[in-house]
Amino acid sequence: MSESLPTDSVGIVTPQTLHFDTPISLACNRTLDQYSLVYETYGTLNAQASNAVLICHALSGHHHAAGFHSSGDRKPGWWDSCIGPGKPIDTNRFFVVSANNLGGCHGSTGPGSNNPETGKPYGPDFPVITVRDWVKSQALLADRLGIQCWSAVVGGSLGGMQALQWSLDYPDRIRHAAVIASTPRLSAQNIAFNEVARQAITSDPEFYDGHYYQHHTLPRRGLMLARMVGHITYLSDASMGEKFGRELRDQAYKFAFDAEFQVESYLRYQGERFSETFDANTYLLMTKALDYFDPAHEYDNDLAKALRKARCEFLVLSFSTDWRFTPARSEELVSAMISARKRVSYAEIDAPWGHDGFLIPTPRYNAVFRAYMDRVAREVGA
Repeated sequence: MSESLPTDSVGIVTPQTLHFDTPISLACNRTLDQYSLVYETYGTLNAQASNAVLICHALSGHHHAAGFHSSGDRKPGWWDSCIGPGKPIDTNRFFVVSANNLGGCHGSTGPGSNNPETGKPYGPDFPVITVRDWVKSQALLADRLGIQCWSAVVGGSLGGMQALQWSLDYPDRIRHAAVIASTPRLSAQNIAFNEVARQAITSDPEFYDGHYYQHHTLPRRGLMLARMVGHITYLSDASMGEKFGRELRDQAYKFAFDAEFQVESYLRYQGERFSETFDANTYLLMTKALDYFDPAHEYDNDLAKALRKARCEFLVLSFSTDWRFTPARSEELVSAMISARKRVSYAEIDAPWGHDGFLIPTPRYNAVFRAYMDRVAREVGA
């Protein structure tokens, strides 16, 4: 990358860390006596603190959502296409906060952090975290930042679940929720994919029941397989076909079991790279948080009843070829919102990239997202 940054970039950003000494009680009936959250901010908080937007990340995401950490960075943050001057989440108008979730592996307290009681990494002893726990910790982060009410909480996939949970747990602290490429609960098929991923990790001989830190190793093969399974579900059949087809790496079959097709090589590369940068215990936690998410569970499995406590307005977006969280699941959510008499805007975006569509800018996606966020900005005087 050249030294000059794109004009629509938030520029060079520096992650920040907040430490919390007040214990936080978790849904699993355990408590963390102290913890830290790493986050980034983009834009400027106005005098009324009314223009703040919270970005919630997906399973393998983190706090670095936009901009660059240095002028030599090859890639910007994971949602740079949507956050920045003139973009749908316009940092000339909004103050944007993006945090690494509790239990993560990019700076916030998680399984790889030292347990103050033992002086060793938590490992598998780290509490199982839920979406509700993340939202609680994000509310405490907002308190420290002087933000009483978010103009919007926005997230895709697992991030969308957090945005939805915000509307239920803190109805007075959120004006709008954008739930993108998400679902009100996982299907049995999705839970099954997560279980296969977990089994791949826990059956790796280098996993050591989650205590691999003390053995100075990593369950690379298990995490690689887990990522390969997950990555298949993020892409559509059409996008994989267009990108790889049945192309061979060489011209002829080798009649062996090495990676012969381009798609095999791609998946192995993605899995190997991921296994070097993501913590296996965190992956287990994140998939369990996905499995457990079900706001209707406490309301006789009536999603509309659960949504009655929400006071914000909603934007729900789905993607036509997303078979991980299909448009039908978003429509189920929208139907429940309408039954609960909530104001909701919905669009299904025609895009060929499957679940990953929410990360890829397309004209209609950008137009719909931008129009909604423009309205949010006008409402808060940003």
